[in-house]
Amino acid sequence: MDISVILSTYNAPRWLEKVVWGYQAQTYRDFEIVIADDGSGDETISLVAKLQKESGLTIQHQWHEDEGFQKCKIMNAAIAAAAGNYLVFSDGDCIPRADFLEQHVKARQKGFFLSGGYCKLNMEGSQRIDRELVLSGKAFDPDFLQTCGLKKKWSAKHCARGSWASIMNAITPTKPTWNGHNASCWRTDAMQTNGFDERMVYGGEDREFGERLFNAGLKSKQIRYSAICVHLDHKRGYVTREGIDFNKSVRSETQSSGRARTDFGILSE
Repeated sequence: MDISVILSTYNAPRWLEKVVWGYQAQTYRDFEIVIADDGSGDETISLVAKLQKESGLTIQHQWHEDEGFQKCKIMNAAIAAAAGNYLVFSDGDCIPRADFLEQHVKARQKGFFLSGGYCKLNMEGSQRIDRELVLSGKAFDPDFLQTCGLKKKWSAKHCARGSWASIMNAITPTKPTWNGHNASCWRTDAMQTNGFDERMVYGGEDREFGERLFNAGLKSKQIRYSAICVHLDHKRGYVTREGIDFNKSVRSETQSSGRARTDFGILSE
C-alpha cells in the first residue's frame, strides 16, 4: 500500500459517505482509507461497515468511545495503524476531486510536507451534492460552486488545473502551513515527531503538528490550487475562546522551544 488517507469524522455519516464517493473516483488507486472516528454512534458505524463491503476500497475504521473532543488521540491511532508509506490527511466533510491523490503523489518529496486548501460550500450546496455530481466531477465545476456560495473569482482559482494551478500555487500569498483538511507527509516524519499533541482541543489543533515538522527540519510545499477538495458545511459546537487560546499557547511554546517531538503523542513519554 503506497498511501494511507486518514479521514477524521464525528457523527456526520451523510457527509462521510459523500467524501468516500470522491475517493471511489480517484485516478490514483494505490491507497487505503483510515477513518479516524472520534466516537461516532451506530449510524456511522453501520455506514462504515457498508462502505467496507460495497465501495471497492480498502477501509480501516479506527474508533474509540466518545469522551468529548479527542480528535488528536484518534488521529494518532490512525497514524499508528496506517499501512502506507505516505500519509494524506483530510476530513470526513471534504470531498476530493478525482485527481486529488494524484496531485499529492506528483508533488511529494523527501524533506517536505504538502499544504493544500479547500472550497467551502454553504449548507444548501452541501446538501445538494449527490453521488452523480461527485462521480461526474460536476461538484467541482466553477459554475456549480458559485451556486453553493463561492464567489466567482474564487471558484475560478479553486478549480484550476495544469499550468494555471502551478502558477496559482507559486504566486499565492497564503503560507504553506499544515492544514488538517488537506495536507500530507511521509509516515516516517509523522512518527518521528510522535504525531499530534493529544492535549490540543478544538480550534486550529492541527497547526501545532506542522510547527513540529518545521522544527524537525522539514520544509513545506504549496498545493493549494492543484489538490482540490470541497468542504461541506457544518456546525462547530466545540469552539470556545479558552480552547483556542490554549491551543495558541501550546503552538507558541512549540515555536519558541524548537521542539520537534511531543511528549503527548502516539507514544507516551
